[in-house]
Amino acid sequence: MSDRGDTTGTGADDLGATVAALTADDIGPAKRRQLLTRMVGQARARGIGDLFKPRAAVRWMVDTVAEIAPHVPVRDLATLRQHFPGLDDNALAERLIRNAARTTAGIGAAGGGVAAVEWTVAPTLLSAPVLLAAETVAVVAVELKLVGELHEVHGVALPAGGSQRAVALVHSWATQRGVNPMMPGVGVGAVLGTAARKELRDTLLRRFGRNLTTLGPFLTGAAVASFLNRRATRSMADQLQVDLRRRGIARPAPPPSLPGPSTGT
Repeated sequence: MSDRGDTTGTGADDLGATVAALTADDIGPAKRRQLLTRMVGQARARGIGDLFKPRAAVRWMVDTVAEIAPHVPVRDLATLRQHFPGLDDNALAERLIRNAARTTAGIGAAGGGVAAVEWTVAPTLLSAPVLLAAETVAVVAVELKLVGELHEVHGVALPAGGSQRAVALVHSWATQRGVNPMMPGVGVGAVLGTAARKELRDTLLRRFGRNLTTLGPFLTGAAVASFLNRRATRSMADQLQVDLRRRGIARPAPPPSLPGPSTGT
């Protein structure tokens, strides 16, 4: 976008906080719909007016993913062990994938629910492209979190810095491969200005097209979007794990239980 103004400041932080909240796997349908609606409102506030144009929509999504990536909460292995006690690496990875797939399915259902409301009032159909873009970014955020946590489970190190980690997550998501430790430590915008940006754009375009099902009449769109999101998240994770298992560190299984209550599902 040519004039980003304050969108790189507080606006980006607010949008990042909303997206981070959407990545949680323990929120109910009503809360998820509320967060997605808030995200649509934040997108509108950022001066989006031409998302009917596919190129403009994809450009906005690429820019927004780059902005929200540093806000995506990735739990380290110790935290994951506390949340899911007693699981070995394979079982832990499967639980994370299952939860993420449920979350992206929930976002698809929430987007379909919002779209159902949009269909009842014709003038508000003008916001449909914003809804689709927002839903796509929210799904990507969930999958970025999953990418980071699968790296933790498989013992494949992520960069420590927020910006460098964000670059690694975005590149790994777009290519469905583990992070490249030789990637230069530059900012998100710089890396996404290279071939990685094209990979991200192409992947987002495919996801955006798939999310058009959200606009199906009423609950039909919600059901189809939910199914497709769940399937795409699992497919992405399965492909990523092929590479991570090749690179990863074999560890012994954890003890049957660890102190403290489980906070995972």
